Amino acid sequence: MLGKIIGAGVGAAASIFGGIKASKAIKRMKRALEEQRKKNQNWYDQRYNEDATQRADAQRILTKTEEAFRNRNRAAQGAAAVMGGTEESVAATKAANSQALADATSQIAVNAEARKDQIEQTYQQNDRNIQNQLNNLELQKANAISQAAQGAASSASEIGGLF
Repeated sequence: MLGKIIGAGVGAAASIFGGIKASKAIKRMKRALEEQRKKNQNWYDQRYNEDATQRADAQRILTKTEEAFRNRNRAAQGAAAVMGGTEESVAATKAANSQALADATSQIAVNAEARKDQIEQTYQQNDRNIQNQLNNLELQKANAISQAAQGAASSASEIGGLF
C-alpha cells in the first residue's frame, strides 16, 4: 500500500513538473515571438516612412535625368548661338526638360506609394502569422495546465482510493 501511495505521489509530482517545464518552454517561445513582432514593427516603421526620393535608385535616376537635361540645354544654347536660334527655342527646351524632370519625380512618387502598399501587406501578413503563433502558444499552455491538473487529480484519487 505504501508503494502505491508513493507511486501516486510520484505521478502527481511528475505531472506538476511536466506542466511547469511546458509552461517555461511556452514562455520562452512567447518572448521570442514578441521580440519578432517588435522587429517586424521596427522594420515597418523604417521602410514605410522612408523618403522615396532619397533612396539610391531614385537618386540615380534623378541624377542621370538632370545630367541629360543639362547636356540638352547646353546643346540647345550652342545650336542657338551657332545657327542664330532664338531664345524661345532654348527656353522651350529648358521647359520641356523641366517637365520631364517633374514627370520622373512624379513616377518615383507613384512607385513609392506602390512600394508602401507592398510594405504594409508584408507587415500585416507577418503580424498575423506571429499573432496566430501566439494564439497557438496560449492554447498549448492551457492544454499543459489541464494535463498537469488531470495528472495531479488522478494521483490524488488513487491515494484517496487506498484509504
